[in-house]
Amino acid sequence: MKKTTLIAIAVLTVLGACAKAPAPTGYDDPHEAQNRRTYGANIALDRALISPAADTYGQVPKPVRNSVAMFAENASLPGVVVNKLLQGQVDDAVHNAVRFLFNSTLGLLGLFDVASEIGLEERSSDFGETLHVWGVPEGDYVVLPFFGASTERDGLGILGDFVLNPLSYVLPTEVRHLPKAAWVVSKFGDRYDFADSVDSILYSDGDGYGTLQLYYLDSRRYELGQVVEDNELDDLYDAYGG
Repeated sequence: MKKTTLIAIAVLTVLGACAKAPAPTGYDDPHEAQNRRTYGANIALDRALISPAADTYGQVPKPVRNSVAMFAENASLPGVVVNKLLQGQVDDAVHNAVRFLFNSTLGLLGLFDVASEIGLEERSSDFGETLHVWGVPEGDYVVLPFFGASTERDGLGILGDFVLNPLSYVLPTEVRHLPKAAWVVSKFGDRYDFADSVDSILYSDGDGYGTLQLYYLDSRRYELGQVVEDNELDDLYDAYGG
């Protein structure tokens, strides 16, 4: 959810469409050389495959694309329920379970989000957050193939989320991979919807790598309830032309 390169870049560039060249992040980056190579490979992948496929998928009517995205999100919800339980957040787990029940039945397997209409919005989480709650340190900043900006803890979290979803074990073999396929397809929809913003950083003359690192680390730490130091906020504001 949360941590793919395309989504992170999309949010980043929507927030900072008028950004200047990024300020130094001030964060340790012991794997910078390898990270930059992976970042470059991700851009090449976007140019060769993701962006053209997103343009093609974008010709599908918007309501259909929305339904695919909602189906993928609904199919991932049992994994969110597990994470909430592992974090001791029983109320959130029950809330998400009821949401899944409504959308899987009245919402036709999640094709329609009827739960949000009655106040049952998703209370999101992931295994990276679970590891944080358990006290696992963040680790180094890393750039993952396809997924993009991450940390060592969140990279492990991505693997954990694939394993923790109960649907992976209870669905019939012939449809077991359908939720994952829908998730991938939905990301092409995100790439299409945010095309201008994504392109403005992927193919700009500035240091997209540094900007993404700064945004990802600060926003992820804020999301996890960690305090972002004043000097880090100053760097963020400077990077966005504040």
